[in-house]
Amino acid sequence: MEQDSLDQTFLLGLVGHSARLASSGIRPLFAQRMAGHDLRQAEFAVLSLLDANPGISQKRLADAINVSPPNMAAVLTRLLERGLIRRERQPSDQRMQILLLTPAGTRLYRKAAATALDLDQEATAMLTPAERRELLRLLKKVNEAQAAPQGQGT
Repeated sequence: MEQDSLDQTFLLGLVGHSARLASSGIRPLFAQRMAGHDLRQAEFAVLSLLDANPGISQKRLADAINVSPPNMAAVLTRLLERGLIRRERQPSDQRMQILLLTPAGTRLYRKAAATALDLDQEATAMLTPAERRELLRLLKKVNEAQAAPQGQGT
């Protein structure tokens, strides 16, 4: 017998399940809106990090967005080929390369960031500003605990 609604009380009480459900609704919209800028989600994240942290390394970028080094290389290649980022030798250590936004990358990032902010506001429109801040604070706390070495997340 088919029921009108399923009892999902247990599942919806699990943070991971609820976070995945929320994300599964937002991620496709984000991808669709970023496609208007010809950007994938990881590419947008790289542009955002380079805008806020000019001159960081490929490894730090990969670690920050939780992408494997081979996948990060593919993301960076696409951005380099489009002229959105550039590599330079680190002035203090010529063996290391750093990544920077080009002027075109900065312009595109600014437009894409405005799009991301608009979507974020739409996705959280049902929340008060205080609820939105609290949601972000709690998600950050969970994310930081997950990223911390074993036993140090408390």
